[in-house]
Amino acid sequence: MLSTSEIRSGQIETGTLECIVCAKAYPVVRHIPRFVPSDNYATSFGLQWSAHRRTQYDEVTGVNVSERRFFISTRWPRHLQGEIIIEPGSGAGRFTRHAADTGATVLSLDFSGAVDANYSSNGDRDNVLIVQGDIYALPFPENYADKIFCFGVLQHTPDPRRAFLALPKHLKPGGQIAVDVYVKSLRRYVLGTKYWVRPFTRRVPPERLYPLVRRYVDLMWPVARALRRIPRIGKPINWRLLIADYSHIISNDATLREWAYLDTFDMLSPRYDFPQTARTLRRWFAEAGLSDIEVGRGDTGHGLEGRGVRPAATQPERVP
Repeated sequence: MLSTSEIRSGQIETGTLECIVCAKAYPVVRHIPRFVPSDNYATSFGLQWSAHRRTQYDEVTGVNVSERRFFISTRWPRHLQGEIIIEPGSGAGRFTRHAADTGATVLSLDFSGAVDANYSSNGDRDNVLIVQGDIYALPFPENYADKIFCFGVLQHTPDPRRAFLALPKHLKPGGQIAVDVYVKSLRRYVLGTKYWVRPFTRRVPPERLYPLVRRYVDLMWPVARALRRIPRIGKPINWRLLIADYSHIISNDATLREWAYLDTFDMLSPRYDFPQTARTLRRWFAEAGLSDIEVGRGDTGHGLEGRGVRPAATQPERVP
């Protein structure tokens, strides 16, 4: 049941969602149903997406980075009218945009205040619903969605396995799921500079850390600009120096610096960062009872990708 206190332009801006089954009430604030407290472990993501709500949108960068990643990583067709897609962990909505462009109804969720950034870009679309909620307890029915995608999220939850296993039950039989996760390897994890520095930087409040990151990037930018000209080793050195470097896909210097502000902060601020091996991710898919499992390094360079299908006929649970 919905009780409203303010409606503008035919949309509910503030109000309360009341569950008649569980007798709980949830506020609607700035058009968005809020199923979790605003202050939580993902606060840093709310700050970064508020500051960079449009930084990664393709129309801003001039390069179809997000569009390519969405369709290459999911391997879904571009026309999905009549289908329902759940997106746990929307961030500022860079993938929400492309999921909605398929014509499907997109139920987009984030744990952080990033939902406000997403709403500012995608909230006016008739086929998009944006909510603030918990990946462990999605406020959507089970056996409901045709597709689920979860990009850039699992490694930043307190328990990535539990987060993943919470998703497939919301798929209809025959529904498809696509996820990605940082890869755990010697080069990226053991030798990754951010994993040595983050135990210290994650203790700094996000509102203090973000301006420090901007100053550091500005200070190092002439060095980073010179290093990226060195073939093969220049870009990896920048990453070791904690300067996010996307010069392989973006040529504009000002845009590169904005991405460096965003991703360097993203490296240093999260409370949780748990990369995984391909074997572990494959085990999660099997544990969830999914079929047609594909796990491996993604073609877009964003770590491990996994895809699977919820079987059309599920086996009865065994009684211990």
